[in-house]
Amino acid sequence: MEDTETEFPASRAGADAVGAAIGDGSCVKETRSEMLARHQKEIKELQNKEIGLKKAAAKGSKAEQKAKKKLAEEEVARLDTKLKARHVKELASLGIPVDDKEINSIEVKVKAIAGVSLNGTNNQVRPSKGQKWRDRRAQQEAEREQRIQEEQNNVVSERVLEDQQLEGKLAPLGYTLKEIKSDGHCLYRAVEDQIGLHPELVQYSYQELRILAANYMRTHADDFMPFIGAETTEGDNPDETLQTKFERYCGEVESTAAWGGQLELGALSHAMKKHIVVYSATLPDVEMGKEYKEDAPEGAPLLNPSVRVSYHRHAFGLGEHYNSVIPVDPSLVQDTA
Repeated sequence: MEDTETEFPASRAGADAVGAAIGDGSCVKETRSEMLARHQKEIKELQNKEIGLKKAAAKGSKAEQKAKKKLAEEEVARLDTKLKARHVKELASLGIPVDDKEINSIEVKVKAIAGVSLNGTNNQVRPSKGQKWRDRRAQQEAEREQRIQEEQNNVVSERVLEDQQLEGKLAPLGYTLKEIKSDGHCLYRAVEDQIGLHPELVQYSYQELRILAANYMRTHADDFMPFIGAETTEGDNPDETLQTKFERYCGEVESTAAWGGQLELGALSHAMKKHIVVYSATLPDVEMGKEYKEDAPEGAPLLNPSVRVSYHRHAFGLGEHYNSVIPVDPSLVQDTA
């Protein structure tokens, strides 16, 4: 099969430059073989970048590792989507269509096409044993990547199913989900969003909510320290005192992107004197700060409305996540008894 020449932006250096031309934007002539080789190289560079990000995310406390892993997965997914879109466009310019079902396994297609164009009937050189071994390894790697993608698709399905179950639970109550940014601060951002529904109340940013939760935990250490002490993470210093470990935990709550959970919600409930309800798809609803739930005459507006958030186990395939739960009808933001 003859190589064809196609114009593409000048070389792209490394996975960080995926999808973007480098330099002054000039174009160079690129043969079919050169383009396919570049595609394989860019795919490999992105895989290496993913490995590097995952290694970097494996350092620090358990909470920091979770937060960094989540951000790393999101960054790789973004780069992967961008790279695949560009490869599809460039293959199309050569008259090679890629349908929707093939996009997620485009690496397999690129390698298959490269094998035809680089080792086809026009090149009768017999492949060496080393080349055969490399080809087998490439095929095995392609099949492995396809299995990984299929598993990721299953995770996405679990997320969709979970959201549907939650929406089904909330709809009869007049509520729906509001997506909150997934950056390690989701719990605090969800509470921030809830408070923002009521501008007449004291407002807090998510950073201020972190500080509020950490300070409450410090001043009520006896209520929280036993739970912190029970947690162990890889790399913990066995000689570290419980007090030191607790203070380190509070420091992470206060000034890092460490994920928050039930402990932090409990601290916020008491610090703000707010009734908090946590909805989930399959677990019973959790209420915190019931003593702050306002008891007003039926139909009367509440002066201290409840905070409502949702807990997700399968969001983004990366673990726990919190969203804000808001009224379906914006005019009904004001809670009533």
